[in-house]
Amino acid sequence: MADNETGVRIHSEASGAHWVAWVPDSNGKPQDAIVLVGETREEAEKRATAWGERRAARGV
Repeated sequence: MADNETGVRIHSEASGAHWVAWVPDSNGKPQDAIVLVGETREEAEKRATAWGERRAARGV
């Protein structure tokens, strides 16, 4: 699990031939059951970060 420059906490892991990433809830599970997929770890984490930032901007 890693915090990025924006302060959004992200968890990522390899899943078959791709990577998945999510913003963890208090139990470490994907927040709102949202998992973002990418061909690379960086792509999946970038998508999860963007989702987390949009969610935070809405105050959710």
